[in-house]
Amino acid sequence: MDLRYSRSIPAAALLVLSLVGILLLVLPAREVETPPETMYGIVLDAGSSHTSMYIYKWPADKLNGTGIVTQHSQCDAKGGGISSYAGVRGGAAESLKACLDQAVKDIPKSRHRQTPLYLGATAGMRLLKINNATETDRILKEVENKLRSYPFEFKEAVILSGQQEGAYGWVTVNYLHENFAKYGFVGRWLNPGRETTGALDLGGASTQITFETSEQVEDGDNLMELKLYGQTHRLYTHSYLCYGQDQFLRKLMAHLIMTQGVKPEVSHPCYPQRFNMSIKLGRDVFNSPCTKNHTSAPFDPQMTVQVFGTGDYHNCLSTVKRMFSFDKCPYSRCSFDGVFQPSVRGSFMAFSAFFFIHRDLSILADMAITTASQMEEAVRRVCIMTISEITAKTKQPEKFLKNICATSNYMQVLLTQGYRFDNVSFPSISFQEKVEGASVGWALGFMLSLSNLVPAESCGQMTALPSGPWACVLLLFITLLLVALAYLLISHIKTRADKDMV
Repeated sequence: MDLRYSRSIPAAALLVLSLVGILLLVLPAREVETPPETMYGIVLDAGSSHTSMYIYKWPADKLNGTGIVTQHSQCDAKGGGISSYAGVRGGAAESLKACLDQAVKDIPKSRHRQTPLYLGATAGMRLLKINNATETDRILKEVENKLRSYPFEFKEAVILSGQQEGAYGWVTVNYLHENFAKYGFVGRWLNPGRETTGALDLGGASTQITFETSEQVEDGDNLMELKLYGQTHRLYTHSYLCYGQDQFLRKLMAHLIMTQGVKPEVSHPCYPQRFNMSIKLGRDVFNSPCTKNHTSAPFDPQMTVQVFGTGDYHNCLSTVKRMFSFDKCPYSRCSFDGVFQPSVRGSFMAFSAFFFIHRDLSILADMAITTASQMEEAVRRVCIMTISEITAKTKQPEKFLKNICATSNYMQVLLTQGYRFDNVSFPSISFQEKVEGASVGWALGFMLSLSNLVPAESCGQMTALPSGPWACVLLLFITLLLVALAYLLISHIKTRADKDMV
């Protein structure tokens, strides 16, 4: 073989190798995915009236974000909320057993040790802490010991503040609606450019309103800033303790008893016509921090009172309004009870008890409710119905529908006069129980935030190799390329010199 060609072969081979290496590093490759493992997370929502367990799942090999985490299963514990077991040792822990046993079956055994387990208690336990801090701590410790006895990765059992409950509910709503970020078809996390959705939550002992605002928040306790996907969200949030539907109904009953006098019979304008029931003054009315301010005269907590429904819409509405204070406001504007609130803006989702009240009201009134005036008309229709008409139309027992007039009036006053939704802004409220199969509430937002499944910074792409090693390999191939070119150049010069000498 000619000497000049034999000199060029190694250099040419080195040149081709370098070019191939650089192209392999620089050009994008099509991903071939294998089925990912699934990770799980458990949140126990220990509410005032009951406890629900939610199991969530997500692909283990993907960066978690909008649309990735989904609800795997749900379990509603029997009995009351854990706060109802005050003075009953072992009762709160035992109430969780059936759902925790279900979680052991629902989650693959190979994933038990990697599954985070959280319990968050809400307004029921916040109220118990006001009444009896020692018993509150005992129940939390009892529940924690129960959770630790299961083969999951126990994280914490805590009482959420009202502000946390509102903010986590807001995170859930916007996560499920993909308002934070969306994984696009180009393989990048994209900001969808949507406005966020406000959250309206109604529980048994408290109600929360949370929404993004650009207005000045005059009370700093109502301001919260969250950084999600590189975006800072400035939230107004407030939780009204004792304004959950169960505690509000207690306050309403206490008000009627005290205004009519403590006597064996009391009329209730919000109860349906031809309905009556007996109650105990202590257990059913005044045995709560929310009703203590409504007692002015001594009473026997064991006294039984017969309550008769009159189905009087106007009297019910005016009585419900008296439960709110709209006249005292130390700020430029207020919702009620002297609480600052900026103007509502954008879309809202109303969930939890809001959804069920709205659903039952629509069924009973036989009409769609999308405006404030439609809601007023629907409430008017329902409040004049007898208990037999109500149960016949809903196919539900009396105990679930006896309060429909009271709760409907409460929702009407809270939304229109409290939060100040009018005929223009009311249609922006969607009443929903679930989104894409996931129950709407604070539980998902709680787990996402504590498990770092929602990143604070914006999400980017990662090359197949980490940036350090990738840069070193690229530099190596470039060096080889330069060496090959230099060798070829030197070989070419020597070849020409040999020719000239000949």
